[in-house]
Amino acid sequence: MDDVQTEVPGFVIIRTPDNFQATIRSNNMKNIIALFLILSFTLILSSCGNPPPDQLFARVVLNCNLLFGFAGSGMQRELASPSVKLTDERTGATAPMTRAEVIKTKLATVEENYGKVKALSSNEETKEMLSAAITLYEFVIPVYKNEYSQLATLYDEGAPPDKIAALEKTIQEKYGAKFQELYSAVGATGKAYAAKHNIPVREVNPAPPKR
Repeated sequence: MDDVQTEVPGFVIIRTPDNFQATIRSNNMKNIIALFLILSFTLILSSCGNPPPDQLFARVVLNCNLLFGFAGSGMQRELASPSVKLTDERTGATAPMTRAEVIKTKLATVEENYGKVKALSSNEETKEMLSAAITLYEFVIPVYKNEYSQLATLYDEGAPPDKIAALEKTIQEKYGAKFQELYSAVGATGKAYAAKHNIPVREVNPAPPKR
């Protein structure tokens, strides 16, 4: 944000030798009121505006890294070999998470990140990047709530491996290509925004080149 000016934009306080002493108190009060209005307006802008570019980039683009592997082998591995959870703080004992817990935890974080993006103000610089991220979140969230929750239930109930594999294949075939398209759009718009604001970024684990 630009430095705060000490004059109200578009107005100056004119003083002449003849009336300076007579009006000094009035003018001082006007200066105080003007400065108060400027500071108040600045605080309003600060509270309603977006975070600095690097923080905005992290919130919009980097948080989408959590979605990598959706409708593919990454999510399959998360469910096949779930993370552990702490079951006893005193002894430090752990146990594998249920697949339902894996999906619930993932979904909670995804929805939280989605809300943070939705709360940002859109402008000419950010609108494409924000739109790409919002579209991506709105694509994946229903799948976590439906198909992936169904898949978690199959795992937790000990369903036959072929039934689990069949649903994984359905998810991949139905959503995989579109996810890659939307995920790539977030990356492309994000890199353009980063370049404009001199944010150093590096692409990790890029998709293999098409042949």
